[in-house]
Amino acid sequence: MIQDIYPRIYHNEYKDISPSENDFILVFHGNKALVRFQLPEGKLRFPTLKEMKGHPCTYHYLFSIDSYQYFLASPASPCLESTDADSPWLAEEVLPGYGYENVRIFRTALSRHTAFAGITAHHLYEWYQNNRFCGRCGHNLTADHRERMLFCPHCHNAVYPRISPAVIVGVLNGDKILMSKYAGRSYTNYALIAGFNEIGESAEQTVAREVMEEVGLKVKNIRYYKSQPWAFSGSLLMGFFCDLDGSDQITLDTGELSEAGWFHRDEISLEDDHISLTREMILKFKENS
Repeated sequence: MIQDIYPRIYHNEYKDISPSENDFILVFHGNKALVRFQLPEGKLRFPTLKEMKGHPCTYHYLFSIDSYQYFLASPASPCLESTDADSPWLAEEVLPGYGYENVRIFRTALSRHTAFAGITAHHLYEWYQNNRFCGRCGHNLTADHRERMLFCPHCHNAVYPRISPAVIVGVLNGDKILMSKYAGRSYTNYALIAGFNEIGESAEQTVAREVMEEVGLKVKNIRYYKSQPWAFSGSLLMGFFCDLDGSDQITLDTGELSEAGWFHRDEISLEDDHISLTREMILKFKENS
């Protein structure tokens, strides 16, 4: 999966430090990241502080992978950040060889640890972008120097990075598994039933509710499989397998899904993408014949 970057090691402990000239700098504009493709392999690469010199920026420490440190760049003055979707605050022309690419490129990018760094950094970028003002009193939030937290000096509200728990569900019916396709999404491959946890709900209750809401089926024997940080949606995904309980007649929620059906192991032709928990769970079912 995307977070499996061994033998490299991800360190997310917060540090109150400034970047050095060889540290990597992440620059985002909405859902786009500033990257270049390093030949001959075509691996993604982020700019370093040395390359960013001469451009007025502020930097937030993000995390480290092995001894490589990653920082988020933002304009030195918040008013310099353009709200124009077509005009990033740092033009790609100022860094020769670099260009803005949609963050979904991290799903298929060469260099697994670089892809994981990119999408995890984007998760934190969105948190900073969405929490400039205190939700309690409306004053400006400031970055804390002891931990990864935003602090309101007026009312002392503390805001931490948002992580939304969600479930991925493999519903089994003997030698068949339920697979579905999302409605109105750019991702068009088959997936499993999924959904976010609601307030006051256990993960197991979310499994039963989401399956009932999306395909009208009852389930039993709900059992945990594995979790995955999924920064594409700011989520912590929890994978569960469960068994069909009763009728296998599907009642499709067309607002969420475009199609859903039961697939025998022999009908599954997907290959491991080494990225998603969904794909791993489907192939786990296929291999356990």
